[in-house]
Amino acid sequence: MIELDPLNIAAFALFAVCWLFYQPLLALLGQRGGAVINADLTVLRVAWMRNMARRENRLMDGQLLGQTLSSSSFFASSNLLLIAASSGALFGGQAYQHVSSLGVVQTSSRLLFEGQLALVVITLARGLLDFIWAIRQLNYALAAVGATPPHVDEETSRAFGELVGRLLNPALSSFSSGVRGYYFALAAAAWLFGPIPFIGATLGAMALMVWRQRSSPAAAAIAQLRRLVENYVPPESR
Repeated sequence: MIELDPLNIAAFALFAVCWLFYQPLLALLGQRGGAVINADLTVLRVAWMRNMARRENRLMDGQLLGQTLSSSSFFASSNLLLIAASSGALFGGQAYQHVSSLGVVQTSSRLLFEGQLALVVITLARGLLDFIWAIRQLNYALAAVGATPPHVDEETSRAFGELVGRLLNPALSSFSSGVRGYYFALAAAAWLFGPIPFIGATLGAMALMVWRQRSSPAAAAIAQLRRLVENYVPPESR
C-alpha cells in the first residue's frame, strides 16, 4: 500500500473542498431562496434586536445572550480538551505502535498516521478559534445592548436594533461554525479507517448538515417564522 496513493489524495481533497467551501455554499443556497436556517435566523435576530431596543426592561434579552455566551464557553472548553487529547496522541510517540496493530485502522506509515491525526487537530483548532471569536463578539453585543438608550422614538430604536443585530449575527454565525467543526472532525477521524470510510464520512457529514439546514422540520418552522416576522404590521401602523 503506497503511503500517498491516489485514493488517499482524492479523499483528502474532497474533505478540504467540503470543509473550506461549506459556508460559501450555504450562503449561495440562502441567496437562491428556500429554507436555510442560517439565512432565516439572520432576519430573526435583527427583528429580536429591534424589539429589544423598544423595551424598557431588557433583562430577558441580557439573560438570553448570557446563556448563549455560556454555551459558547462550554463548547470552547470541550473543544480544547479534545485538542489536548488528539495532540497527546499525535506527539506522544507511542500511539502509532499501538494503533498500527489494530485491524480496523488503515495507515501505511507513521507519517500518514500523523497526518491523519493532524487533520483532526487542525479541524478542532479551527472550531476553537470560531468559538473564541464568537465569545468576543457576544461580549460586544452585550455591551451594545446595555448602551441602547431607552425612551427613544421609533426610528432611533430601529436604528439601534439593526446595529446591534449586525453585531449579534456574526457572533452566532461564528458559534455555528465552531459547532460545525465537530462534524468535520468526526469525518477527519474516519480517515484512520481508510480512504473509503473517510470519503463516506465526509459526504455523510455534508449531506446531514445540508438536510438540517434546508429540509429538516426546524428549517421549515424557522422559514415560516421569518415570513411571519417580515409580514407583521404593528397595530399602530395599520
